[in-house]
Amino acid sequence: MEEIKKILVSQPRPISEHNPYADMSERHGVNFDFIPLIHLEGLDAHEFRQQRINPLDYTAVLLNSKSAADHYFRMCEELRINVPESMHYYCISEAIANYLQKYIQFRKRRVFFSENNRFEDLLPTMNRRPNEKYLLVSSDVHNDDLVKRMAEHKIIIQPAVMYRTVASEWPQDKPFDYDMLVIFTSSGLQSLRKNFPDWKQEKTLLACFGQNTCNVAEELGFRVDIKAPAEGCPSITIAIDQYLESHQQS
Repeated sequence: MEEIKKILVSQPRPISEHNPYADMSERHGVNFDFIPLIHLEGLDAHEFRQQRINPLDYTAVLLNSKSAADHYFRMCEELRINVPESMHYYCISEAIANYLQKYIQFRKRRVFFSENNRFEDLLPTMNRRPNEKYLLVSSDVHNDDLVKRMAEHKIIIQPAVMYRTVASEWPQDKPFDYDMLVIFTSSGLQSLRKNFPDWKQEKTLLACFGQNTCNVAEELGFRVDIKAPAEGCPSITIAIDQYLESHQQS
């Protein structure tokens, strides 16, 4: 096993200097580059109306990212909709729940979140509200598994596309010579293929977050070396750290 020195993380650089990547860099002697492979573009009000969805027909909003929150409130503003104070928000993480303070007054009776990054963890709360109607804010590239899983529990969710995922062009002055790639979405993999159609993985390690991302990677002919979440590895950073701990040369 060759020593790992250079890792691409397909997300923006963390705002805080104290983050898991900085810690791994110091302990394992690796360098991280943070270059997003995709970016988001919001649909305009005209495009959204073509879906024939009225956000006010729903009593609750499901948010799986901070971007989803941004685009939900942006779209409501463009549609000249005043979001009622009675609206409930179901968030896939506490970080997203806290982020809502940018738009609303945070109240525990209005905002619910999962501690394990799973909407299914919110089922007990949802079951206590049998008349709730759920709007799932999503991009044009979304997985319907959540809608199907919730339907099995008689929870009906309406996906609403409010933004699209677009491949970002790789910086021309940046060599693509990494020992490991960290990819978080299927769109990131598609962007990788688009930017480097002739690239062959060979010894380059691939770390993927989410089962759908792993599945798409294998469909595209890539080898997935590190997966998260997995048993003992709820996050991709823990999975990478464990891999480096086990495989890096001393």
